[in-house]
Amino acid sequence: MNPRTVVVTGVGLITGLGIGVEDCWAGMLAGLSAVRPISTYDPTPLTARLAAEIDDFEPLNYLSKRTLRTVNRGDQLAVAGARLALRDAGLPENDELGPRTGLFLGANKEISRIDSLIENLQQVRRPDGTADLQALGEGSRTIVPPLFYVEGLQSASLFHISQIHGIRGVNAFFAGTADASSNAIGRAMRAIRRGDADVALAGGSEDATGWWSMSKMDSLGVLTPDNGHGAAAFRPFDTGRSGAVLGEGAAILVLEERERALARGARIYAEVSGYGAGNDLASPPKPDREGTGVRVSVARALDDAKIAPGELDYVVGHGSATRLGDLSEAHGLHAALGGERTALSVIKPQTGHLVGAAGAMNAAAAALSVHHGIALPILNLDTPDRRITGTTALDLVRGTVRETTIMHALALGRGLEGQSASVVLSRAS
Repeated sequence: MNPRTVVVTGVGLITGLGIGVEDCWAGMLAGLSAVRPISTYDPTPLTARLAAEIDDFEPLNYLSKRTLRTVNRGDQLAVAGARLALRDAGLPENDELGPRTGLFLGANKEISRIDSLIENLQQVRRPDGTADLQALGEGSRTIVPPLFYVEGLQSASLFHISQIHGIRGVNAFFAGTADASSNAIGRAMRAIRRGDADVALAGGSEDATGWWSMSKMDSLGVLTPDNGHGAAAFRPFDTGRSGAVLGEGAAILVLEERERALARGARIYAEVSGYGAGNDLASPPKPDREGTGVRVSVARALDDAKIAPGELDYVVGHGSATRLGDLSEAHGLHAALGGERTALSVIKPQTGHLVGAAGAMNAAAAALSVHHGIALPILNLDTPDRRITGTTALDLVRGTVRETTIMHALALGRGLEGQSASVVLSRAS
């Protein structure tokens, strides 16, 4: 029996460019960027003080006041992204979706909201500045917010989305960076292929611009210190690149078995035709110089999609704009594609690096590019790195959008510890 065909019928996006797929896609086409100086708190102690923050997001448009007490901002974005994806797919938002609907999410969530906890912990500090653990134990019920641990559960968004929409089918949560949401989409596709589900929501969310995430990533040295350049500081594959800029957001796709989608007259963006994963096995946060994980994941995804390297028209790359990261990615792609000339874009200079949601954001952009026949340009690519353009066959898209027929596109997501996951999006037949 041949595996079932899986298609994308809905896209839910929330980024600094806007709320909803229409606003985000329009911003990408217009060459806009959400990168700017951080405005929601004082970033002075940080080396990197740029981010792509979201304006005008009202969580009460998507969650009840009661639910809002048990989720952090990343979970709020996930719930909102799921609702927007269902709306875009023309599926019911308020009905019970049942046991034939699955849910697969990825994120880099580590902790609850800790602002109130930090304030309360001042109560257990002795006059000399040391911590009084006995006082903490005696007063923990008033010092630690009662829902602190529930709110901090990594997979909280999986529960809340399932509860709101009555999703009772196969589900999984993937913890990590960009690879996490790429793997979520790939695993959702496989679940539908083999008949475990007919529909699945898949993607990721991230509140990466908050001070906790910023301070953590800032200490790793992967963020650009070029604060004075503003939106132009994020420069993937450029000789002047110096690191990434973080962004917050969510990217959730509705995947559906093709015959079911056709029967209800759904709009189909693209087919999810292939998925593969690999690992560099290099000491983090530095990637393998030859991009071994990228090469393995891309080769496996193409094999899964049953297409040759020369049939791939377009890549939405990871492009973190670190010195070694972009170079290793280019080498891995070149090796996997056998030196075939392939167009490459990176959307992070527009949305910021969405960390756990970055892989799903790339998959959403790839699906939209296939659907509309448009390859997006890499912003701020003024002087392409000759070590990439001179030694690989990658065609870095520059300047303005490129209108072209895209039969097969690949979306790449890389993790901080060498993980790599690739998803192939094909023009629906």
